Amino acid sequence: MSTKPSGPRDERGIALALTLLIVLAVGALATGAALVGANHLLVNRHYERYSALEAAADAGLEYARAQINGDKSLYPDQGYVALESDAPVSDAVNGTLHGVRRSTYVGPSGATSGQYGVFGSIVTVVTDDGGGTVVRRSEVSQESFAKFAYFTDVEPSYISFGGGDAIFGPVHSNDYLKIYPSGAYFYSSARTAKSVQGASYGYFAEGYSENVSVIPMPTTADLDKLRSQAQTGLTHVVGNSNGASGRTSTRLEFIAVDINGDGDNTDDDEGFMRVYQSLGGTLGADYVSGLLNVTKWSMHDARNCGLYDAPGGTFIQAVQLPGPWSTHDDQLAAGAGLRRCYLGGADSIYGGFTPSPPDDPNGEGWVLWPGAVDPAVATARAAEGDAPYLWPITRRYNPNFKGVVFVDGKVGLSGVVRGRVTIAATDDIVLLDDLTYATDPGLGTCDDIVGLFSGDDIRVAENPINTPWRPSSDWGYYTFDDTKDEFFHNVVLSLDVFTVENYAAGSGSAEPCEGIAHGRGCLYLTGGIIQKTRGAVGTIWSGGGGAGYIKRYSYDPCAAKEPPPYFPTTGHFAKGQYFEIDPTGFDIARYFDLITQGSP
Repeated sequence: MSTKPSGPRDERGIALALTLLIVLAVGALATGAALVGANHLLVNRHYERYSALEAAADAGLEYARAQINGDKSLYPDQGYVALESDAPVSDAVNGTLHGVRRSTYVGPSGATSGQYGVFGSIVTVVTDDGGGTVVRRSEVSQESFAKFAYFTDVEPSYISFGGGDAIFGPVHSNDYLKIYPSGAYFYSSARTAKSVQGASYGYFAEGYSENVSVIPMPTTADLDKLRSQAQTGLTHVVGNSNGASGRTSTRLEFIAVDINGDGDNTDDDEGFMRVYQSLGGTLGADYVSGLLNVTKWSMHDARNCGLYDAPGGTFIQAVQLPGPWSTHDDQLAAGAGLRRCYLGGADSIYGGFTPSPPDDPNGEGWVLWPGAVDPAVATARAAEGDAPYLWPITRRYNPNFKGVVFVDGKVGLSGVVRGRVTIAATDDIVLLDDLTYATDPGLGTCDDIVGLFSGDDIRVAENPINTPWRPSSDWGYYTFDDTKDEFFHNVVLSLDVFTVENYAAGSGSAEPCEGIAHGRGCLYLTGGIIQKTRGAVGTIWSGGGGAGYIKRYSYDPCAAKEPPPYFPTTGHFAKGQYFEIDPTGFDIARYFDLITQGSP
């Protein structure tokens, strides 16, 4: 069998196939590249569109905040309102974004009672013709007046900052800020609706702003709103406005009580107050609020002032001192370290709690707590016997407590506060003695806070506790309190003035302030002062010394972060937290129900 000789193969067919494969591969790559490019373009366009919707939503939030700051009537007391509904959206050059619509809603949210601050939410819903939707929410809060270290509506011509005054928190005045050549220091923001006079005499750590917007003071209508909160919480006290300046028929004594016996009085449920009233008139005959039978120049017949018998530790009223009245003044003056004065009804006068003073002809006495006495309180105070007279200012023993004590009329204050409370009065609030927190405000824990809201003045009383006193006109001035200085932890808000009773009268040197000769020592106030018209607390005499007090004010930042319950707000809405909301199935009514708690 014969065979054909072998020779070179014909590879032209293989080359053609390989060429076709390469062409197809290159074509596939080109097609893939084109598809990737097209997809990238679509992604970019989608991102740009989504970014435009986000920007429109964010712009809506800020525009709404500007609206409610400009017109307070737009903000509802409850529920929510639509500031715009399916409205066209403008772009950065005042054109219109094609196919984009926006709805914006605003209303209270969180705990809407106002006890813990006034909070709200702005919600924007932005859509486009392609079915895209973006939902955004911004929390807002109304700034509390408690944020200010110092606030006035009117600055009298005869009062200015000076003498090295130091203010550590925000300052605002609707009037001129005036500074004496003796200088003043402002360590936070300083703002005036007019101008700063004597600015070169001031140190401004954050500069100062002039011609800013006026912030209206709260009104009596804002004050009256608090009455119902106190009535609900069984802390509404009916008093009267009897008596001259510095006198009152009602006083509140705050007490921190160690209920659980752990050796301290700083637990959440250990805050109380007692209410003392004079049914027959004002507390204190003659001159002094909350003290009985003590005139400015004579103390020999005083029941609330006297001496401690050193061996027995027994308090002897001045009227009971041995010898004729003419020698009582001498004994009081000579009793260095032993002489004391107390407010009406104080336990120290009678050696223990006494519901109605036996030696009082005016019907004065402690007022029963109108609620039920908890057995734990009765047990803890069995020895003192005052459990029925302790008014709880916490929810543990007063479940309906709203954080507000309201007095119709004048009220005097003193004691140690454990808790968070706003004390409001339709007339003067008189500071009869020290009013301090159970927890040191310098710790920054914000456990205790007190706001005072007066429909008239807030006054530091001129009495033998706050002021050096003369046993008689034949003697000099003496201190009848445990310390010569006054200590107040609170934010004061007065619809008239914060001042000191008879600040220009009395001694100019009896009680030095930190080594500086002065009449009544130092006035240490930790918190803030808000007042319609700036009041005076002391004077400086050209020859040295001065009457009244030297100011030693400190700012409590807790008042801004966690203000007193229901404390008035400036009406300005500050921006809070920001949220991105899933648009799937979003319903505005259901959403506001979800974020709203409590009741207005």
